Amino acid sequence: MSEKEGRPEEGKKNISFVEQMVEQDLAEGKNGGRIQTRFPPEPNGYLHIGHAKAICMDFGVAEKYNGVCNLRFDDTNPSKENNEYVENILNDIKWLGFKWGNIYYASDYFEKLWDFAIWMIENGHAYIDEQTSEQIAEQKGTPTTPGVPSPYRDRLIKENLELFKKMNTPEAVEGSMVLRAKLDMSNPNMHFRDPIMYRIIHTPHHRTGTKWHAYPMYDFAHGQSDYFEGVTHSICTLEFVPHRPLYDKFIDFLKEKNGETENINDFRPRQIEFNRLNLTYTVMSKRKLLALVQEGKVSGWDDPRMPTLCGMRRRGYSPESIRRFIDSIGYTKFDALNDVALLEAAVREDLNKRAIRVSAVINPVKLVITNYPEGKSEEMEAINNPENEADGTHTITFTRNLWIERDDFMEDAPKKFFRMTPGKEVRLKNAYIVKCTGFTKDANGNITEIQAEYDPTSKSGLEGANRKVKGTLHWVSAEHCHKASIRIYDRLFSVENPAADERDFRELLNPDSMNVIENCYIEDYAAGKKPGEYLQFQRIGYFMADPDSTPDNLIFNKTVGLKDTWSKKVSGDNRTK
Repeated sequence: MSEKEGRPEEGKKNISFVEQMVEQDLAEGKNGGRIQTRFPPEPNGYLHIGHAKAICMDFGVAEKYNGVCNLRFDDTNPSKENNEYVENILNDIKWLGFKWGNIYYASDYFEKLWDFAIWMIENGHAYIDEQTSEQIAEQKGTPTTPGVPSPYRDRLIKENLELFKKMNTPEAVEGSMVLRAKLDMSNPNMHFRDPIMYRIIHTPHHRTGTKWHAYPMYDFAHGQSDYFEGVTHSICTLEFVPHRPLYDKFIDFLKEKNGETENINDFRPRQIEFNRLNLTYTVMSKRKLLALVQEGKVSGWDDPRMPTLCGMRRRGYSPESIRRFIDSIGYTKFDALNDVALLEAAVREDLNKRAIRVSAVINPVKLVITNYPEGKSEEMEAINNPENEADGTHTITFTRNLWIERDDFMEDAPKKFFRMTPGKEVRLKNAYIVKCTGFTKDANGNITEIQAEYDPTSKSGLEGANRKVKGTLHWVSAEHCHKASIRIYDRLFSVENPAADERDFRELLNPDSMNVIENCYIEDYAAGKKPGEYLQFQRIGYFMADPDSTPDNLIFNKTVGLKDTWSKKVSGDNRTK
């Protein structure tokens, strides 16, 4: 592949190669200047960030060129599909910020597809094969060895029609027969070697119930559905490149059935392929993700460690950050493995602009301001977001007894330790400058309490109060705070590319992908925040309340840290090897 392949031409650096192809079609007047795309998920699982890339392309192209993007559920396999998946797909697309023109289902076209299949049989283009799936696979040959024709390939048309109708009865046995297209068993493209068009499935369909017992395969249903709906650009991922000739061939047959002659002004969907989104330390296979859910390896499809959109939403990712990340990696004609740290950087950058700053202490130790009057309290003003003045302020209560982070105190501190240590001053954020005067230990030598004195003239916001000290610590009042549990997440898998690892993917799971820290303290204002509200725990990271959280059992998920500590961790691990 040349270095320039898949890249925008000079002067078109801001558009993808897909958009260039769309603009070319518009310039040539194809499809009457009309743009129509579709997003066609199969409702057999929840959407993940890989689907988000396709969503951004399908909806984005339609939006950019004043077209329409429809949503079509590819519901041709009732044994794996249900309405739960349909509803969550709708929610995820709306959450990402996109609107569809219409909602369709492949099942809307079952009658049309059935009639088309009968036409294929009647015109000698399809036949019933009663071989086993293993026999069919073996006879297909290899990319360098021609296939062997099925012994049923030259069946009489009348017999094929009778058997095809039998396929769609309750008495038909699953796996006993299939309908195959009669194409070319010696074609170097394996997909052209008499592909299967219909198979028998007796599982009730989530929309049509038990009306059908024979269901179309994806390759037969997909292109026809595009054609029925008037899709101009069928944008999909690179694994469908070898499927494209078959996509076009079935449309050729359909146009022949309809008596259409081909010319430059005739409508024909154009399939365009781009690279999939692959992330380090995760898998995108819905089969594997489903296994993780069903086997209890994760708490559900919306587990914050999952690459699903609902999992990312629960963890605290914003839809804007996901779209920003997808835009940053772009669309090409070759697959790549994207570093999950790039996604986290996009999340961090976006949340910095929208997250409300609050105080939380995750590893608490008591701080007593000994010269502050007992029973007294003050309301200190805290800026909600220094990046956005319109977010305003809230108050945080200051009292004699506080909680601070245990790591913010050191008994024998090195010279460049600018946090709390005996005899030195620090500022308590939004409050006063205090000096450590002592501390208390238990029998095991653990610090149980720190004592300090405050300077009454140093209150934040007072004229002349901003004398310089090198350290600023966050805190919460011991009398005006709430206990909370904090869930800290790490990579779901312990290897960089689990999809390429030959071991069972279950063996590659990171046993430390989630840790729960109990008995943390958060300020009153933070305790009232709900799922969907973005928070920054000052000096710690970005967090969001979990849907499991209740007023009596507060739970917060860590979305991402303030800095990328993972890269340093990996570098350190590599240095020790």
